[in-house]
Amino acid sequence: MSFSMSGLRERFVALRSNKMFEMTVIAIIILSAILIGATTYDIDPFWLKLLGVLDIAVTLFFLVEVMIRMAAEEKIRNFFKSGWNIFDFVIVTASLIPIDESQMVLLARLLRIFRVLRLISIIPELRILMNALVKAIPRIGYVALLMFIIFYVYAAFGSFFFEQINPVLWGDITIAMLTLFRVATFEDWTDVMYETMEVYPLSWMFYISFIILSAFVFLNMMIGVVIDVMQKEHEKFDREQGEGEAGEVHWIREHTEIMEQRMERMETLLTKLAENSAPEDPARSR
Repeated sequence: MSFSMSGLRERFVALRSNKMFEMTVIAIIILSAILIGATTYDIDPFWLKLLGVLDIAVTLFFLVEVMIRMAAEEKIRNFFKSGWNIFDFVIVTASLIPIDESQMVLLARLLRIFRVLRLISIIPELRILMNALVKAIPRIGYVALLMFIIFYVYAAFGSFFFEQINPVLWGDITIAMLTLFRVATFEDWTDVMYETMEVYPLSWMFYISFIILSAFVFLNMMIGVVIDVMQKEHEKFDREQGEGEAGEVHWIREHTEIMEQRMERMETLLTKLAENSAPEDPARSR
């Protein structure tokens, strides 16, 4: 019995790792997204019923796919050690909520929309991008905090100097911060600058310095943070998969450690053999 179960699990593992199976899952996820988009149009009731049947078929396929991935694990709890597997399980099981005229219809439709996000869990490259984005958020938060401080200081100066020129844009510090956001995104910012330059000719220095800080310095800092985290995620993925330069370095390091352990055991064994084979002291034997 254990042999048959082990052979069945190996088949599930082979099916889960099969590229054709992965491509089929990706195609069904895309089909699910198309079905969700099609239901937003005003179409004939016959086609709505057909879309409903296809939606049930897609839901059953996802359910079988998740069960195959769970059966491929040596222990079911191993399946839930991955956050992406938990995400897939929640989305698939939540999709079993029937869409009818009950109070759960809106929730069911919203959960079906999230099935499109399963592309991230299926495609490794998208998982790397998402993991990098999530891990970069704390560091980006510090950059955003520093940017907020710069916005606040410039907004205070702008409100003090330009309030009398245009209260709509510089009436208080919150409105001034919105105006600076408009300047940072280059949305007709020259109109704002030329208006204040009629009263303060050197006010262009205010805008140019702010744009250099916000649009160039801080934006590049955020990009640098994301690229750094993304590079680390790629190296981690290569180590796990044994691919690329990082995978080769990891393989060499592991095998070097194994060789060092073997050398230490051999040295210990040779030391013991040398101690046991050493000639006995004649004086001690008398």
